[in-house]
Order: sequence, then structure tokens, then C-alpha cells
Amino acid sequence: MNSKLIAFIFVTIFLSSIRVQAHWSESIKESTSVIVDTFSPSINSNKTSSTEFSTPEADTEFKRVAKEYGIPSRLVKDFNGINNGYYVIAGVYGDQINANKFVQKLKRLRLNPSIIKHPVSKLNYISLGHHEHWKGAISSCVSEMNGKYQSEVWIMNVQNGKSKIPIEKKPSIDKPDIRSGNTSKDFLEAAKENKVAARVIPEFEGLKNGYYIVAGVFGDSKNVASFQTKLRKKKLDSRVITHPESKLNYVIVRESTDWRASILACQSKLDGKYKDKLWIMNVNNPNEKPAFNEAQLTNKKEAVDYPTPVINTTKSKNSKFVSRSTKKRAGNSTNDKLLEKADLYFDKMWYAEAADLYEQVLELDPNNQSFKIIEKAGDAHYYNTNMERAYYWYDKLYTNYKDEMSAENIFKYAHSSKGTGKYARAKRLMRLYDKEMKKGNSRALEDFSRATPDEVILDNILSAEETFSIANLAINSKYSDFSPMFYNDNELVYTSAMDSSFLNTRRYKWNNQPYLDLYVAKVNLESQEVKDAIKFSKKINTKYHEAAVTFSPDNKTMYFTRNNYGKKLKRAKNGDNNLKIYMSKKVDGEWTEGKELPFNSDDYSTGHPALSPDGKQLYFVSDMPGSIGMTDIFVVDVLGDGDFSEPRNLGPEINTERKEMFPFINEKKLYFSSNGHVGMGGLDIYEVAYDDEAGFLEVRNVGKPVNSKKDDFSYIVNEETQKGFFASNRRGGKGDDDIYSFQRLLPEEANENAIAGVVTEVVTGEVMPEALVMLLDENNIKLKEVVTGEDGSFVFEDLESSTKYILKTVKDTYDIDEQTVLTEDNILVQTDVSLKKLQDLVMIEDGIKKLKIDMIYFDFDKFYIRNDAANELDKLVDIMKENKSMVIKIESHTDSRGKKAYNKYLSDKRAKSTREYIISKGISPARIESAIGYGEERLLNECDGTVKCSSAKHQLNRRSEFIIVKM
Repeated sequence: MNSKLIAFIFVTIFLSSIRVQAHWSESIKESTSVIVDTFSPSINSNKTSSTEFSTPEADTEFKRVAKEYGIPSRLVKDFNGINNGYYVIAGVYGDQINANKFVQKLKRLRLNPSIIKHPVSKLNYISLGHHEHWKGAISSCVSEMNGKYQSEVWIMNVQNGKSKIPIEKKPSIDKPDIRSGNTSKDFLEAAKENKVAARVIPEFEGLKNGYYIVAGVFGDSKNVASFQTKLRKKKLDSRVITHPESKLNYVIVRESTDWRASILACQSKLDGKYKDKLWIMNVNNPNEKPAFNEAQLTNKKEAVDYPTPVINTTKSKNSKFVSRSTKKRAGNSTNDKLLEKADLYFDKMWYAEAADLYEQVLELDPNNQSFKIIEKAGDAHYYNTNMERAYYWYDKLYTNYKDEMSAENIFKYAHSSKGTGKYARAKRLMRLYDKEMKKGNSRALEDFSRATPDEVILDNILSAEETFSIANLAINSKYSDFSPMFYNDNELVYTSAMDSSFLNTRRYKWNNQPYLDLYVAKVNLESQEVKDAIKFSKKINTKYHEAAVTFSPDNKTMYFTRNNYGKKLKRAKNGDNNLKIYMSKKVDGEWTEGKELPFNSDDYSTGHPALSPDGKQLYFVSDMPGSIGMTDIFVVDVLGDGDFSEPRNLGPEINTERKEMFPFINEKKLYFSSNGHVGMGGLDIYEVAYDDEAGFLEVRNVGKPVNSKKDDFSYIVNEETQKGFFASNRRGGKGDDDIYSFQRLLPEEANENAIAGVVTEVVTGEVMPEALVMLLDENNIKLKEVVTGEDGSFVFEDLESSTKYILKTVKDTYDIDEQTVLTEDNILVQTDVSLKKLQDLVMIEDGIKKLKIDMIYFDFDKFYIRNDAANELDKLVDIMKENKSMVIKIESHTDSRGKKAYNKYLSDKRAKSTREYIISKGISPARIESAIGYGEERLLNECDGTVKCSSAKHQLNRRSEFIIVKM
């Protein structure tokens, strides 16, 4: 997404619920307004014709350019009674009264509409202008009728009417004098209207007055050289100029005395050679003569090829870029109204519009950049997945308000850092985030240099060899395309915001795109080319969102996601319109009306369905009660006759406190997208193998190039061919979200890595059958388990090479054994286990019977039971269960830090929490004679406060001991 939303992420209102680009969150609003892509016809038609009339070549060129600029067009040959030509149409009505009302509304906007009645259909077409040449019509559309009309329009090309269409002659550009006092003002206003970033600089040593198109600004000269190499590969010349004060290096790719030519060059992306961001720097020193004349232009093509640009220089309420003079005139009242409107849009989850308004507020009044405004500016861009601008504002928030940032702020700052490729910064921020979460979301931020396990995982992902080839599909539109799904033997059903109806101007306000529908297209199984896309089924597609479909094995039942609505959208108690899963059956070759599933609710969302290969289980995404995070993956059993089991959460091995979504499952693996597991930025795609006995195994990131620093999701694959499709909003696509095909270049090879061993009794050396041996990962998550055979042997196969595992062996009346094992490449690692009887853990020390287990330690100033303490207490519980008459007493101690009275209180709390833990494991309270805290009265070393001691020495004094009173 070069800023736009990742797809049907669904949270409470499509995107709160479905978001065309992947954020599950908020609510759907219906709207008829739309922001049309800016167009200044840099339509470089080098064709001149001696013919006076329209030609088939001209019609083809019209369609091409209209499509390029996202303007719907239609050829009409039966519209008799009106002149041939190109009509800009704002609406079509069957009712004459409604048509008249619409015309009056347009007239109030100072437009000059007219009603054209079709001679056959009798429909009333509302025209905003007639043009003999298509260039004039397109220019009028893109300039929004000089800023007077901002809703969607389309162009009707009438042929076989009253007259033929004379071809307009190519006009020339009126060159402004750069010395004119109003040039910079006109330039800035035109740049704002045409959404081109611009900046005026009074002087720049080394540059003469003029307009300079800048492709990049760098602090490091090494990066400049690399960037210029990249430009040369695109056949673009550039030069570098260093600012004398900031020392920043500006890479200039084109320069001119004409701001019109510069704006057109930016909008044409330098004649299609450069797709990344460009901006214009106007050096305008009033005491200096013009830098060069037209004969000295660096790129002489500018003076020859550009037609007259239709650039609107009127003021727009939605302009992004505000001139300095405008800022001075803007009063607090104006800014307050903008801020009020921005907050209103933000609350409605119209993030694209809110982001623009926050930008204006912050630009108009640089001195009023409060924590709340900057935070909302960052959040608006973040939810709209414009990670570049989100990072800009989160970075400013961190610079100005570091100590006030919450853990949530830090998380978004980290993700926007990853989303812009700043992985080193993202690592550091995630350390801060983890620390904040452990501290209960404390505001104080600290710096940490120690690498975390998550950082190690990220490093492995980034350094892994790429094993995929990917390609952008031809069916992608300029809107959102995502959620592909296999259908029949050679078809693909997918979701798209592509609006194929020229008369449909309905838009989803989150990101000003058409509502989503399902499409079906043909797939070449060899080349993976996808073509001939058509809308799926009229019974399934409605006027609201439909997306994310899955089919039964026989392709006679389908499940899909849709907005919750009857005759109109239904709202939850909080005002959100949630998502629901619907089922449809294929009867006599036609799909039936969708029927919602019984576990749907008006109060939460369900969506993104995915059937297991046998059709017996349905996986889906929801934020229903019982969710671990923002959205979790659930599963239900398909019982038949429209019945389903109760939903089951897949658990913390799959789901995180963030978002998991877009599941897909085949015979071997579950695939899903998440921004809660360690990844490269935004949503990443993960895979997890499934074992019939152990269930889901280790979650793995599928790696580059499938995953990127943007949102990557809705992954499907044929495990046999290792071919499939996924969606992404990464840079270089055709629209917001695009569908990509992929093929894994190196099929996964079965490895021979294994761990094997024999379990014996430590004293006698006898083998021990029926011992339970568990294989855990570094995070103590169980991967597999086996029971030893008669010979006491065990083996774990098909493991990862050079990976650290934990072996945990358990048997009744014996102490639990744990040891760490590191696998090697294609080698069987022999690891034997020796178990010790629990009875042997009883010892006498200074005439007192004690249990010989590792001491129970506590964190500083805390009394909760740590995981390592729980493991040791479990040994104690096992001993007491084996010795039914054993009675103990618990003694808890602290170190010398803090006040004595408080330490006595703290140690007593620790003793009591230890007692409660043991009782919770089934031990009778009567078997614990006492649980007393002694504070710092019984130190084990010299650390009494008179000498300096390390943290490790202090921890020795923070302990609990277990005295045997009766056996």
C-alpha cells in the first residue's frame, strides 16, 4: 500500500472489521463522496493528425488515458438527438423529479449542469459539460470542474450522434516569469490542488532560482551514491547538491523555470520512469535574476512536449500543502475548526480524511503540536497503513514526549519503523515495549542493549535465503484486490474493490474506495497467469462488502464474509457494524441466498472463513468474548444440516494479544497472517505444521520475499506443486492491495535431524519403561511427547538443524529431569536421561530434615510465584503426594534492602503465596503446619547493608525453605 489499507481486515466495521488493507477495527459508513485521482493531463500525445475528425486510434488513446487516471468511461452509439463528443456525467436518474433536484444542487455549487434524456431508455443523464476532444473531458474530470465538484464522475463518449468531432489542436504552454511576485504563491496553490509536495526556499547556495524536482534527501553520502546508481538503472540523470547549513544531500532529477512543467513531470512520474515519491523545491531569491532561460533547460523535452496543463489554482478546503503566507493569515479559529473536523473524522474511523486534516492543523500552527494531536496524526496514518507518515509523527512524538508515551504508542512506533525498513530502531523499540508490558504499561522509557529472543528470530528471518519467486497478477486494479481462493480445477475467486459499474459512485469512507465484491477468474495452472475476471454471483454480491470466501471439497457449499445487514446496516451497541459469516449452497448450478451461521453475533465480528480439506472443520477470525488479542483464529466442527460445534480458540501458540487473521489450512499446514508474532513489519504470513497427536507445532515466518515491511496476507498454496497466491500492499503494486502469484523455488526437504536416548534409574542403572519424555522449544512450548518403550528408549525425528530444544522427562515417584539439547545438521543426537527417586530428595541439614530441591526465589519486591519456582514446587507436591503423612512448614526470607518492617511483611506474603500454590495442587492445608516470613533476620551471607553486594548475592537471601515436621 503505498499508504492505503490492507485489505478486508476486519474488526468492527469492516476494517474495524474488514479494512481494505488489513486492519480489523472499526465501523462502516455509507457515503457517496469520493476523492478522484488528481489529473493534470500530462497526456503527452505526440501524435498529430492531418485528419480533422475523430479516429479509432483516438478512441483507443482516450480509453487508455482514462483508465490510467482512474476515470470510468463508456462508448454510446445509440444516443441520437445530441452532438457527438465527450460528456462528463455526474449522475443518472430514472425519475425526472430527482434529476431536477440534483441539477439544482449542482447549480448551487456554481456548476452549469444539463439534463440529457436517452431516447430509448428514457433515463436522465446529468451532464457537467460537453467536450469535442477527450483531453478536455479528462482535464475537466481531474480538475474537479475547477474544484467545484469533488464526487465521482464518468465520461460518456457519444458516437453516431448529430455531428462528427473535430480534433483539438495542441496548445502551447504559457510560461510565467519567475521574477513575478505571485509566482511562488501560484505554484504552491497549484501544487496543493494537484497533490504534489512542494516547498519554497528563499535561497540555496549553489542553486539558482527555479523549480527543482527532488527524488531523495540523504545525510550519508554513501547512501547518495547507491541511490544515484538506482536512478541510472531507470535511465534517469541526477545531480547532488549539499545544503550549506544542514549538510543534507539533495538528489535532483529535473529542473525548470516553469512550475507547470515541474508539476506535470511529477504527476507523470518522470514519464513513467520513477514510481516513488517526488517533491518540488522552489528556490526563489527575489534579489537574484532567473537562473536560466528556456534555451538552457536541463531537460529540453519539457519545453516541447507538455500540453497546456489544466491546473487548478483556486483554494481547496482539502489541500494538503499550505503556503507560508497562508499560514500567517490563518487564525486560531480556522485551526480549531479544522481540528474539530479532524477529530470528528477520526472518531468515525474515516482515517484517510482525518490524516489529511491533522497534517493541515500541524502545518498551520507548528507551535501547537500537542501530544494528543501528534498522536492522532500518527494513528490516523497508521490505521490507513501509510507507514511513512505514521513513522514521521510517532518519531516526533518520541522526540518531544518520550516520557508520556504508552506501551501502545511504542508498539505502533516500532511497527511503523519496520514498515519503513528501519529494523534496527524497531528492535530497540520492541525491547522498550516488552519492558513496558512487564512493568504494567509504565510511562518511563529506558534503553536496553541486550538482544532479546525476538530480535534473534527477526535476524534469522532477514538473513534467511529466499526460496520463492513472486509475480504481480494482471487482474489487479488500482483499488484493493486480495483474499484469493482456489475454486474448481482452474479458477480463482478473489475479493476486489474494483468498481465495474460506471453509474455506481458509492464509496466506503475509511479509504474512499468502492465496496468490496467477489470476482472469479481463470487460472493457467502452469504459468499461474490469471485472466478473464468477472463478478462472481448476483445472489452473493450485494451493495455492501463481501469478501474472503472458502469452498467445500465438492465446491457445492461456500462460506463468505459480509457486513451485518438486513434491509439496512445493523449496528452493535457501540454503533459499529460488525462482520458475519454466511453460507450458500449451489442448487441447479446457481448459488442460493447467503444464510448467516449460528455463532455470528451483532455484538462482535466473525469473518475470514477457511475450511479444512475434508470440510469437517471451519476456521475463522473473530474478536468474540474469549479472544486473547484484538482478533483471534477460532475453529468449529461442521456437524451438518447447518449445525456447528461451539467455537474453540486455537490458543496462545497461534493467537497473540494483537491481530491474527486470514487463515488457510490444507492437508499439512495452517497458514495465517499476524502482526503479533515476530515479523518484518505490518502483517506477516506464518505457517504452522499439524501433528495428529501433538496438534499444532512451531509457528514459523515464511520469510522473504513473500513477507515484506508492508502488509502481507491471505496466503493460499497447493502443497504438492508449491504454487499459490497471496496479497500485499507493498510498494510497486498496481493498487492498494494486489494479489501476487508465487512458487517456492526449493521444495522443503525432509531432514534427518533427530534426538534419541534411553531413560534409566540413576542409582541402579536399570532402564525405565513408560516414562513420559516431552520435547519443548526454547520458550517451553511443548512440540511433541513420547512414552518410552520396554527398553526405556525414545526418539524425536524431523527436527530443525542447529536448534536448541528442551527434553523434559517425567515418571511417578521420580524427580523431573530437564536438559537442553542442540541439534546438528542431519545427525542423530544421543541424549540419555537418568532419573532420581523423589525419596532421595529428603536430607538432614544441621539436624533438621529438609527437602533437597532448588531454593524458591522471588523477584525483587515481588511475592508472585515465578515459573522456575513453580517447577521446584511441583517436585515438592509430588513428594508430598507420595508420602501421604508428610507435614511441612514453610519459611520465607528477604534480602536486607528496604526497611526491616516492610521486609518482614514481604517475606510473610511470599510464604503465604507459596502455601497457596501448594494447596492449589491438591495438598491438604492441614499438612502445612505454618508459613511464616522472617524478613532479613536469617541472611545466608554478609549482605546486611554494611557491605556492597551484587544482585546475585542479594537474590540468595530471597528464598523459601521447606522443613519436614513429620514423615
